[in-house]
Amino acid sequence: MTSDACAATSAERTREVTAISTMPARSPLRIRPVSLIAPFPALRPAPGRAPDVIAPPYDVLSSDEARVRAAGRPWSFLHVSKPEIDLAPDIDVHSPIVYAKARENLDRMLREGVLVRDATPALYVYRITSGPHVQTGLVAGASVAAYDGNRILRHELTRPDKEDDRVKQIEAVAAQTGPVLLAYPTAPAVDAMLASVAAGTPDADATADDGVRHTLWRVASTETQRALCEAFDVMPSLYIADGHHRSAAASRVAAARRDAGCTADDPSQRFLVVAFPHHSLVILPYNRLVKDLNGRSAAAFLEAVSANFEVESSGSPVEPDRPATFGLYLTGKWFRLALRAGLEAETDPVERLDVSLLARYLLEPLLDIRDARRDPRIDFVGGARGVAELAKRVDSGEMAAAFSMYPTQLDDLMQVADADRIMPPKSTWFEPKLADGLVSLPLD
Repeated sequence: MTSDACAATSAERTREVTAISTMPARSPLRIRPVSLIAPFPALRPAPGRAPDVIAPPYDVLSSDEARVRAAGRPWSFLHVSKPEIDLAPDIDVHSPIVYAKARENLDRMLREGVLVRDATPALYVYRITSGPHVQTGLVAGASVAAYDGNRILRHELTRPDKEDDRVKQIEAVAAQTGPVLLAYPTAPAVDAMLASVAAGTPDADATADDGVRHTLWRVASTETQRALCEAFDVMPSLYIADGHHRSAAASRVAAARRDAGCTADDPSQRFLVVAFPHHSLVILPYNRLVKDLNGRSAAAFLEAVSANFEVESSGSPVEPDRPATFGLYLTGKWFRLALRAGLEAETDPVERLDVSLLARYLLEPLLDIRDARRDPRIDFVGGARGVAELAKRVDSGEMAAAFSMYPTQLDDLMQVADADRIMPPKSTWFEPKLADGLVSLPLD
């Protein structure tokens, strides 16, 4: 980007960006130096091309899985989000060649007219339909300043290596191609405006290979766009549901471009989000598996578990339907575990989570698993794979035992974020997932 493109537009904007860039990353202040959301000129599939383009998020598929999903689909967005699929199977996925391939593939899609760029900025309504479940949200450019100022709230730690990967991807393709999933608090007026737009003819409509339907409408009315921006501006906070690494990477890109002279008006000072009403989002269980019983026999392990849990055998798989209950699959049998009365009486928003209770009363004292983020003896299975996957991996001998979980509730997530706290790893699995390729935010 040239220095002219990043030239300051006014002294006021320059002072504003300087103030933002010197703020602590997790400041508790609620500042509003710029609008919380804004329209942007999206990169999106040309009319009729969305079925050819849309793809699963980059981080839910391995490279091998992405090759299979993209086979026979030359315009799949996996060629941009997982460009290693077009290179040698043994290539380092973080090689500069991989990021250059992503840009080459994106340029090809634009050159061939598979993707187009809107001539003017806009907001977009995005609806996901998965069976009977329907959720309708707003696609926008969210303020990086609001993220840095802790008005767009986080609940997870990020890994530097994963941030580095997303920074390189964003810079290589000069676009943010992976939307961040946000939740917004109760706002009936916003819900009504989104529903009104979605009553019209969609600009894109595609059903992915997993049966999930993705539908997009461009908000053509500038009056409606203005009303939506104003409605979001009065919200106290937004909540990151999924996409912490993408958010952190966007913040780093924005800071680097500010250092190069870009102002708050530059596209890099926004990041791509889809904001849904919090009551419409679905969190599925994030189940646990362990590789060994820490030297105990199965019988001795069950006896030890009974100190903190009421243990009841079950003739069918256990899928917990209330907090502080867990399923245990061990030696081909299911057991229902209920935390003994009094042990769950926690007021701390993190410590009362089921994932914290399982760690404190079982994983740590019995299995000596004290850092679920790094301990190689624990693994996780999230989403629709469900309890059948747990039984399969234990029965194969790969794992010694599995625990099915009651899903974390969105209200719990919001309370953790409001308290400026961090959830334990692998606490939430949101589904259905957003599609990559339906909307991207260009930075040039």
